Amino acid sequence: MTTWHVPDDDLRSYAGRGLGPPLLWSTETHLASCAVCRGRLASLVPVDVGWARLDAALDAPRPGPVERLLVAVGVPDHTARLLTATPAMRLSWLLAVATTLVLTALLARVFGGAMVFLGAAPLLTLAGVAVSFGPGVDPTYEITVTSPVHAFRLLLLRCVAVLSANTVLCVAATAFVPDYGLSIVGWFLPSLALTVATLVLSPRFGAAWSALLVGSLWLLTVTWAGSVPFTAAGQLSLLAAAAVLSVLLARRAALFDVLPTRRLR
Repeated sequence: MTTWHVPDDDLRSYAGRGLGPPLLWSTETHLASCAVCRGRLASLVPVDVGWARLDAALDAPRPGPVERLLVAVGVPDHTARLLTATPAMRLSWLLAVATTLVLTALLARVFGGAMVFLGAAPLLTLAGVAVSFGPGVDPTYEITVTSPVHAFRLLLLRCVAVLSANTVLCVAATAFVPDYGLSIVGWFLPSLALTVATLVLSPRFGAAWSALLVGSLWLLTVTWAGSVPFTAAGQLSLLAAAAVLSVLLARRAALFDVLPTRRLR
C-alpha cells in the first residue's frame, strides 16, 4: 500500500504528456502500484483516446536513414515519406549504385578510358527512374492513383530525387578517376536528357519499358558514336534535347493523372 498519491496537477500533466523526468519516472512507478491514482488518471484520459494514441504510436512507420536525412536537410516529412517509398531512394539501392559507380570508375582508370564510366552513369540514373512510379515497383502506387496527390508531381519529385542522389554519388565516384579533369562530368547532361526522354514516353509505355527503350538507344549511340556525346558539340546537343523534351513533358503532364493502370504496366 502506498502512503502518498500523485498531485492533481502532476497527474494532469502526465495525462497531457507534459510531465518530464525525473518526476515522470516517479509518477509511472507509482501508477504501477497504486490503483487509486490509476483510477484518477482514467478519469482524466478517456479510454478511447488512450487506445487511439497507443494504436497510432504502434502503427506509425519508423523512418529509415534516407528519410531522416531528407527531413534533416529541410524536406517536409510527408514529402520525404513519398520520396523514400520508391526503391531507388532506399539505402540498399543507393549503396548498390555507389558500389557500381566506384567499380566502374576503377575499371575506367585501370583500362585508361573514361568511356566506361561516362556511358554507364546515365544508365544507373535510368534504372532509378524506371522503378520510381508504376504498378509492381512502387509500393504506394495504388494509394497514389486513388488519392488527391497528382501523379505527375509525385513522379517529378521522385525523378528529381533520384537524379540528385545519383549526381552526388557520381561526383564522389569521380575521385577515383582524377586524371580526366572536368571532362569526367560529361555524364550529367546525358543523365538529364535520358531521364526527361523516359518521362515523355512513360504515358505511352510505362516508366520501366520507357527506360529500357531509352537506355538501349543510349547504348547504341555510345557504341556507334564513341566519345561524340561527350564533346562540346555533343553536350550542347544533349542540353538542347533536354530543353525541348522538357517543354513536351510539361504539355503531357495531365496524361499522368488519367492513365488507367494497365497502361503503366
